[in-house]
Amino acid sequence: MVRGNGFGEDKTIWNEIREYWLRKTGNGGSRGFRLWPIIIIIILAIWIAAGIYTVEPGEIGVVLRFGKEVGRSEPGLRYHLPAPIETVKLVNMAVVRRVEIGFRTNPRYRPIPEESLMLTGDENIVDAQAIVQYKVKNPSNYLFKVKDPDKVLLDSAEVALRSVIGRTTIDDALTVGKVKIQEDSRKFLQQLLDTYQAGLLITDFKLQVVDPPAQVKDSFNEVVRAREDQERLTNEARGYAEDIIPKARGEAEKRIRAAEAYREQRVIKAQGDTERFLEILEEYQKAKGVTATRLYIETMEQVLPNANKVVIGPEASDNILKFLPLGEMGKKQNEK
Repeated sequence: MVRGNGFGEDKTIWNEIREYWLRKTGNGGSRGFRLWPIIIIIILAIWIAAGIYTVEPGEIGVVLRFGKEVGRSEPGLRYHLPAPIETVKLVNMAVVRRVEIGFRTNPRYRPIPEESLMLTGDENIVDAQAIVQYKVKNPSNYLFKVKDPDKVLLDSAEVALRSVIGRTTIDDALTVGKVKIQEDSRKFLQQLLDTYQAGLLITDFKLQVVDPPAQVKDSFNEVVRAREDQERLTNEARGYAEDIIPKARGEAEKRIRAAEAYREQRVIKAQGDTERFLEILEEYQKAKGVTATRLYIETMEQVLPNANKVVIGPEASDNILKFLPLGEMGKKQNEK
């Protein structure tokens, strides 16, 4: 056969292809042509069945029609128009993902100094490592707003941690300020992701290590231990003060109340003595002799019961020296 560019020659080529196909498909052209609808139906059925898909629990299916989102599908057996008309992208909304800042654990632990070394607010260097846990909260944003959401999250987490540590002194970063650093970093990171419309939700921001650089780590640890001892002794002193001061105040209050009670007692007694004296004076002015005798007798009644009494008769009145309590007087003199 001579090949050329004319219409008749092209038609001859197609006739040869047709004859070759008829020889391969069976006995005659009519039978071969009858198989074409069956083949087309099978291909069409396979193409239509390609739209069946399954959404697993915890997943969301984002349905795209010619590249534009037209709906979402919940977990279960679903169907979409076959490609290239519609496609589905599945996003797991339940799984908690994580990124590591300053180190990697896959396949084994290794530090990443270019991520972990950071400058504090008082111009010191610390080695900070953290783990960020997150989930997808908006599948559309996660798929289409940013090119690589996980990489964006890693870079943003490093930015957030550096920003917060850059506003923190090294003393706070190494001791009592870690909780605040974690919380502030989580909030700042979430704000960045929302600004980028990354469709991610931060569930946890956990510091793993906040240490001074290895070259000065021992010296910093000594300083930290000294500060901890200072804090401990300060707390002990405060505890002692809080214990002894209330006791002292209670004792002072007790003595004040006792003094006030004694004062009231003395005042009442003095007022009573004054009233009694005035009554006696009034009676004395009425009958001086009787009143003087009565006062003398009352005084003796108070004095004599407590005194050692020796009754001496007339026959011993000339020698009373032996009755004097000279021994007791000597003992009292020695005691003085």
